[in-house]
Amino acid sequence: MHTDRSDVVGSLLRTESLTQRRSLMKRILLLVTTVVMLGVPALVLAGPKEDVAAATQAWVAAYDSRDPARITALYDPEAVFWGTSANRVSASAGAIAEYFKDAGKRPNARVTLDEQHIRVYGDVAVNTGYYTFSDVRDGQNVSIPARYTFVYWHRDAKWWIVDHHSSLPGK
Repeated sequence: MHTDRSDVVGSLLRTESLTQRRSLMKRILLLVTTVVMLGVPALVLAGPKEDVAAATQAWVAAYDSRDPARITALYDPEAVFWGTSANRVSASAGAIAEYFKDAGKRPNARVTLDEQHIRVYGDVAVNTGYYTFSDVRDGQNVSIPARYTFVYWHRDAKWWIVDHHSSLPGK
């Protein structure tokens, strides 16, 4: 059998190409493994306090969205809410929804978290601090500082708001 020199060279190039591809795949696998391993400790280090901070930040994002359904979805069905501008406590899901129903009518309203003090007691957590509401009224920027307390209950792998009190600071 006669072997053409170009066939031998082509075979060597294909073998070298296969070796290079395997080497490249090994390097990619090593890189992916390294990235995953470096990312895992960050996930493991997140604890209940960080989860409660994230739940509070989710409330801020929902409030800033101005979507009443998104806001109220963060509250437990039996939650109690005393709103910053409320004349009475909202002691049911319907009453909380009523409080936030017109959120979309104030599209520029936002809230910014200031000071937070998070404590976790098993399945219950408390986040107390200050936040600042901002809005545009009559063409003017308005900022309203307020104090808050969120009480969370950890159920079904989620921190639910079971009590939320918001009020203007005393003088």
